[in-house]
Amino acid sequence: MHLFIRLSLCLAPILVLAHANAASPEDRYIAARDAAVVKFARQMDAGQTGDAIDKAEAAARNDLKAQLTAIVSEPARPGFAPAQLNLDTLYKGDEGFGMLDGLRFDAETGKGGAKVGQAADGSYVEPKAHIVITTESLFVRWLHAHKTWWDKGTKNVPQQIDAALKFEGLYTQAISTDAAVIDFTELPIKNPPAATSTYAFLAGRTQDETPDLADEVFVAAQANGKVYIAYSAIEPSVRISACTAIRAGYIKRAEEAEEKFRQKRIDKKTYDKLGKLREQGDEAFRHCFTERAPQQPAFAEATRQAQVLLETALSH
Repeated sequence: MHLFIRLSLCLAPILVLAHANAASPEDRYIAARDAAVVKFARQMDAGQTGDAIDKAEAAARNDLKAQLTAIVSEPARPGFAPAQLNLDTLYKGDEGFGMLDGLRFDAETGKGGAKVGQAADGSYVEPKAHIVITTESLFVRWLHAHKTWWDKGTKNVPQQIDAALKFEGLYTQAISTDAAVIDFTELPIKNPPAATSTYAFLAGRTQDETPDLADEVFVAAQANGKVYIAYSAIEPSVRISACTAIRAGYIKRAEEAEEKFRQKRIDKKTYDKLGKLREQGDEAFRHCFTERAPQQPAFAEATRQAQVLLETALSH
């Protein structure tokens, strides 16, 4: 009996070590990421800020990038810089927290072919295109973590990969740090042989109302056990003046109602009935844009650019 107890005590550390070693690389990545988030949250709560903390956060993200590089195992694409971690920050309260766990390849050139970086006039040239790659299993974990990411009353990301890739809000949460992504309409791209599912759309971004034009394309694919999300500025952009005019009519009516209410020519009840004119105008604009965009010459070019982007994203 005593011998059995002694053997059990000796074997216990070995079993614990074996269990720890059984954790997958993805498990270790998630554990390291979550531990870092907790660590920096506690430091922020304790009022610990400054260069030392920021350097520690940057070092933690570099470690996570190294782990993901081994997990995702994707080579660089021609015309794109070496992979970066897609996570902008590990500080829980920061804008950009909670982005998709993946590697991001940024184009080496911006619009017009200008080299990314500081331009001669002092402006900064942003990369024209980006490719984010993660594994299917990491993507599913991310979906589960974002199941209730937004407040009640706002639709959250679906939990199935296919449905999630067609959900507009996914792209705002996964890659966008300062503006919401707008899905104007689907683009009719061809499904590459390696992909089990794809989705592409004409896009714009906003911090308020829907923009007047679509100046980006987004493409997403599930292939080779991975999920690919790529996005790029397009030239020319897609603009439909007739749709802009429709919204302008709603805005004019809203402004007239606001002026009448200010002058006390209409009461609060009447004004409240007119209060949704701007929202209705935005909806009418988007409906018009979605309906008319495929007839625009720039739509075909946007589709071509989206197809090239998808093929670049899936290339090895």
